[in-house]
Amino acid sequence: MSDLAITPRTETVLVIDDEPESLRMLTAMLETADLTVLIATSGSGAIEVLQHVRPDLILMDAVMPGLDGFETTSRIKRDPALAPIPVIFMTGLTEPEHVIEAFEVGGIDYVRKPIQWQELLARVRVHMAQSRAVHASVASLDATGRLMMATDDQGRLLWCTPLAEQAIERAAPGWTRADALLPSILRTGVRRLLAQDSVSGASIRIEQPQGAIELVVVETLHSDEVLIQFTELDPKRDVRRLQGGLGITQREAEVLLWVSYGKSNLDISDVLRISPRTVQKHLEHIYEKIGVETRSSAAAVAIKIIGR
Repeated sequence: MSDLAITPRTETVLVIDDEPESLRMLTAMLETADLTVLIATSGSGAIEVLQHVRPDLILMDAVMPGLDGFETTSRIKRDPALAPIPVIFMTGLTEPEHVIEAFEVGGIDYVRKPIQWQELLARVRVHMAQSRAVHASVASLDATGRLMMATDDQGRLLWCTPLAEQAIERAAPGWTRADALLPSILRTGVRRLLAQDSVSGASIRIEQPQGAIELVVVETLHSDEVLIQFTELDPKRDVRRLQGGLGITQREAEVLLWVSYGKSNLDISDVLRISPRTVQKHLEHIYEKIGVETRSSAAAVAIKIIGR
């Protein structure tokens, strides 16, 4: 099996099963589909493998001696670096509670033994494609400079962009991504946010000594997953940075600042007590001065200058 790890293929599946015959058949089937296969014969062995390589997907046998598939998956999902890897359970168990447990510990799908190879391959391909799409989306969000995170309704962090992770660490020194929950100040804020009558677009501001934090609900992705934009607010400091860095007027810097915070022209007009038309005129002047053509490009320049 050692030769498998160096085969130059682009997608890797880690198969965890204590039955040699099952491993042999799974390996042959996955190789036929042009996938690189890594194997582990126990839960502890899988944890060891994952310290050295990150596969695109994991096929997990539910019933194994020692560390079973449920506990192994639970440990994998507690590691932020490994948590995004999709896990498909393979099980001969038929009771509903076993299926429920597979999902509760972080499994994304399951197939019953004896395995139908074409069905398993289809599920593997679908979940790897979805995982790639999620990673691409997070990378795209981070590239825009937006601080985005997704939580459940109890304030547990499901995922976040790297920039958002850094901002959370600034808001609560000592917090790390390995923590299952958001820091208490943000967790309480999320609960307050989601308790509002109209969740979509709802926002709250959390005041801190070093500046305010604004949380805005962007979208409800699932019944238990909410996309939230996280913004660090220090308007006076940021306006000074924009003026000095871009050579624009104070009012233009104020408009550009709130654009970088993700606010609409109408929102900006309310904050600055000027008309939406005046906001737009300032934006046109800003575009000309800093050499951009779109609102998103202007926001990106502002975010870079501000250093968020």
